[in-house]
Amino acid sequence: MRYHHIGIPTSTPKPGESHIPHLKIHATDHESNPFGIQWMRYDPDCGLPDLVKELPHVAFEVDDLEAAIADETVIIEPNSPSPGVMVAFILIDGAPVELLQIDAS
Repeated sequence: MRYHHIGIPTSTPKPGESHIPHLKIHATDHESNPFGIQWMRYDPDCGLPDLVKELPHVAFEVDDLEAAIADETVIIEPNSPSPGVMVAFILIDGAPVELLQIDAS
């Protein structure tokens, strides 16, 4: 696993955020700062778990998403927020953790 970003929930619009309509979230670019901070704002009808919408999450890039989540408690099933990226959220000691598999091609 390689550190990718930390996602921090907010209710305040942030400069440069993008809307991801199919997930009903707004997110800033984690690469816009040297620490990988990504602000996450959720639409009122966003169906993601409250745990994810209320607590920060740390995200790690993995080579094989299915293998990485195999023995974990999955709270958001694998999905694609953008082309070439698959993500899933797992629960670790009560905290949400995002795992990403990125297609380098």
